[in-house]
Amino acid sequence: MGTVTMVVVATAAFVGTHFILSHPLRAPLVSTLGERGFAGVYSLVSIATLAWIVLAYRAAPTTPLLWPVGDVLWAIVTIVMLIASLLLMGSLIGNPALPDPGGKPRVPGEARGVFAITRHPMLWAFALWGVCHIAIFPMAANIVVAAGIIILSLAGAALQDRKKERLQPVAWRDWEAKTSFWPFAAIAGGRARLGGFRPHDWAGAIVIWLAATWAHIPLAGWAAGVWRWI
Repeated sequence: MGTVTMVVVATAAFVGTHFILSHPLRAPLVSTLGERGFAGVYSLVSIATLAWIVLAYRAAPTTPLLWPVGDVLWAIVTIVMLIASLLLMGSLIGNPALPDPGGKPRVPGEARGVFAITRHPMLWAFALWGVCHIAIFPMAANIVVAAGIIILSLAGAALQDRKKERLQPVAWRDWEAKTSFWPFAAIAGGRARLGGFRPHDWAGAIVIWLAATWAHIPLAGWAAGVWRWI
């Protein structure tokens, strides 16, 4: 029988190696192994530590839920997960934070769609995923894993800003002036306007939202999202 402690250790390894490889060790490893070699090491470590989390989680004991979970909480989480799906799908095209094959800054002239909400829509999507899963399944092992994803996402977003400020000081600071780290802060501050979502942002969000919540039925054995009421 596994323990929650092992889930903590595995999650810490997953989060810690991501930070170490992405920042202090990236430059020396790239100079030694090259970009492809570094990518290979990064992928292997990520897969190994993620597999460790899965094994530790499956072996961990089932602990009591820390608070009751009813339909109201499920309804809130279902809506938040739709927003997270929109942030994720909207971040896949035109995201200046993603690597550019040409190595040139790709900062839009105006923050629109998900980028008006936050300049880190993909990472906030993962963070919201973590918050939602803690809310509706407050079991010790699940809280540990979800909290690890939240920390990795939001701390990673902050570190990404610092890195981009060094690599693209003019372009990225200009982008920061138009956007916000915290969701909706730029809109509230008048630096961006809500709107400008592309059709595929919403279409992709709805598809992944329905598919991911339905997948809980065969994978976890219980219904999630709108499938709880269908």
